[in-house]
Amino acid sequence: MQRMERIIGTVVGSAVGDALGAPFEFREAGVYTAQFPDGVGEMCGGGGWDPGEATDDTQMAVLVGESLLERDGLDLPDIFVRFQRWAAAEPKDIGLQTEDVLTNGHPWDLAAPLHFQVTGRAAGNGSLMRASTSAVHFAAAGREATMAAARRIAALTHGDGAAWEGTAVLHDLIRVALDGGDPLAAVPSALAHVNAAHRARWATVLAPDWHPDAATEFNGAAWPCLGSAVWALRTTDSYEESLAAAIDLGGDTDTVAAVTGMLAGAVYGFGAIPQRWLKALHVPLPGFGARVLRVAELARLAERLAS
Repeated sequence: MQRMERIIGTVVGSAVGDALGAPFEFREAGVYTAQFPDGVGEMCGGGGWDPGEATDDTQMAVLVGESLLERDGLDLPDIFVRFQRWAAAEPKDIGLQTEDVLTNGHPWDLAAPLHFQVTGRAAGNGSLMRASTSAVHFAAAGREATMAAARRIAALTHGDGAAWEGTAVLHDLIRVALDGGDPLAAVPSALAHVNAAHRARWATVLAPDWHPDAATEFNGAAWPCLGSAVWALRTTDSYEESLAAAIDLGGDTDTVAAVTGMLAGAVYGFGAIPQRWLKALHVPLPGFGARVLRVAELARLAERLAS
C-alpha cells in the first residue's frame, strides 16, 4: 500500500468515525449493534446531526491543518485565533473545557493553563480528536518532532500534561502506521518517550490486556478514549469492524470513533473505508462562511499536509 493511501485514510478515516459515531453520543453500550444487527452500519444521523455530518472533532482538525499550510508551519497563536473564530460562531457541539478556554478572554498562551489552575481538571479527549491533520503533517519529521508538535498543539486548550502526552503517543503511533509499521507493536517505544510523571497511567490503558470496561473515568477523558481506540484496533480485523467496536462502547462515541478512525485509516488505508459512508460525509466550518468540506477536499488537505 502506498504511503499516500494511508495519509488520506488517516484524515478521512477520522472524519468518517466522527460522523458515524455522532448520533450515538452519550447513549448506552451496545446501541450501534442494536441499530445495525446485520453488521452493516449506515450514516444514520440523529441527536441533532444530519447523516454524515462531522462534528467539532473534524472541524478543529481542519482548522489545525489549514493553519499549518497557510502559515507554512506551526503557528500556535494563529491556530488559537482560528479556534476562537470557530467557537464564536456557536458550532453545534463544543466541549465545555474547550469552550471555556477559547472564550475566557485570556491570551493564547495563558488561557489553558489558567483554566487548569482554576479547575484542576483538563485531561479531556479534545486534543486527541483533532490530531489527524497535525499527525500526518509532522510524521515525516520523525518521532521527536511529531511528539513535540503534538504536545504544543494540545496545550492550546488542555492545561493538563496528561492530555499532551496522550496526544503525543497518538501522533507517534500514526507516524509508525504511515511508514507501514504496526502501531500496536510500537506502543512500548512510544511510551518510553512519554513524560515520566504520566507514563505509568498511559501504560495501563495502552496495555495489550486492557479493556474499556476497566476504565476508571468516562471515555470523554483522554486515557480511556485513546485506550479504547487502541483496543478497538487491536481486537478487530478491518476499518469497519474497528469503528463498530468503538461506537458500541457508548459514551463519547464521536470522539472515540474519530480517534479509532484515524488509527485504522492509517493502518488499512483510504480504500478500506466503505463507500456508503464516504458519500454522505460532510464537514461544515462554522465561522468560516458557508464552507462545507467533503471527501475530495479532505483528501486534498491530507495530501498537501504530507507534501
